[in-house]
Amino acid sequence: MASPLSSSLPQLCAMGVPLDLSPDKFGFLRDTVPGEDSMDTLRDRVRDDGYLFLRGFWNRDRVQTVRDSLTSQLHQLGFLQPGTPRDEARCIPGREVGRAMGNPLDQHDPALHELVFGDHVTSFFEEFLGGPARHFDFIWFRTKGTGKGSPIHCDLVYMSRGTPNVYTLWVPLGDVPLDMGGLLMLEGSHKKSAELQTYLARDVDSYCSNHDDAAEFATGRKWWDGTLSNNPVALQERLGGRWLTAENFQLGDAVVFNMTLVHGSLDNTTDRIRLSTDTRFQLASEPVDERWIGEKPPGHVSSMKRGRVC
Repeated sequence: MASPLSSSLPQLCAMGVPLDLSPDKFGFLRDTVPGEDSMDTLRDRVRDDGYLFLRGFWNRDRVQTVRDSLTSQLHQLGFLQPGTPRDEARCIPGREVGRAMGNPLDQHDPALHELVFGDHVTSFFEEFLGGPARHFDFIWFRTKGTGKGSPIHCDLVYMSRGTPNVYTLWVPLGDVPLDMGGLLMLEGSHKKSAELQTYLARDVDSYCSNHDDAAEFATGRKWWDGTLSNNPVALQERLGGRWLTAENFQLGDAVVFNMTLVHGSLDNTTDRIRLSTDTRFQLASEPVDERWIGEKPPGHVSSMKRGRVC
């Protein structure tokens, strides 16, 4: 017999795999309303949950300004269905905007920079981290049209060359109902470092210099994309915990989470592009990963590859 939760939801998939929506396998993120709890409470919550789901972190109108700028760019680049309202961001079937690396949206969009790097965010992270904060200069755009969501992963394998005490700020740049493929997190997975030890010790830009294919990895002809699993149900059986999301991420919301929390996104079954960004914050006094800083952060280019004896 279906549970009240599972019977009230459409079938949800991640990476094309139907999720078990029974109450012991699926649920919703715990809301945090900015200003209602002390910063000590929020730090404790991150230690317990691995994340903060900040409802109404910004005024909706402020985030709408950023959305307007980005949907205008998508329109000018020819990624939106002709004759449809620009704000709906309806995708053209079969035409993908691109992944985070190489995404055509403007990294230096002024409205976006003010939103994700401005005083409101900086002051939050400085209080949360307990000292002057800095952000990575690179902005990860997520522009997901119809189809599979983001692969299941932890952020640490992409940015482990500085301090591990880095936090992701995920920002939905528009309302994201369940069928549009919002953020998906595995409950308690940030406490599974022992089970994920081999995975978390890897670096997507590191390769085995003593293997026959070392030259291909060194030049970027081969690569590992950092995916932990393509099967969220099998991974859940291995690690335990519920898959968590929000019934409706809203314009103005934000999610903060740590580097070892397992996450991805639901599949998008609509014809609309799900717009979001990821940015990263840490204490300014701690080492920073060189791949993500500077006017033009190098990212995963061949000069950032590192060989090791395996």
